[in-house]
Amino acid sequence: MQLSDFEVGYLLGLLVGEGHFGGDGKQPQITLRMHTDHVNLFRWLEGRLPGSRLYGPYDHGGRRYFQWMARGEFLRSELIPLLDRFLVPELDGKAFARYQEMKVRYQIGL
Repeated sequence: MQLSDFEVGYLLGLLVGEGHFGGDGKQPQITLRMHTDHVNLFRWLEGRLPGSRLYGPYDHGGRRYFQWMARGEFLRSELIPLLDRFLVPELDGKAFARYQEMKVRYQIGL
């Protein structure tokens, strides 16, 4: 995965602002769920982050959205090292704490 400085910053902004750091009880995952109006953004994520997956569109409760997910080997080998380097508490304490909780819960990247 080769991202420019701008792309790294853009990705961090998306994950801090809209992302979810968690898991399904068995494996960790980072999820980004947004309205289908943002289809170009999701296509950009797919193209720049091979190994991640895009699901949808879904219709639920009157809302139409896509869900992008990073998990498995891609999460461990590509995204965790990037986030460990750039997602710092000074950037966003709440997102940093959620990220650290995910890592501890699933014992990854420790």
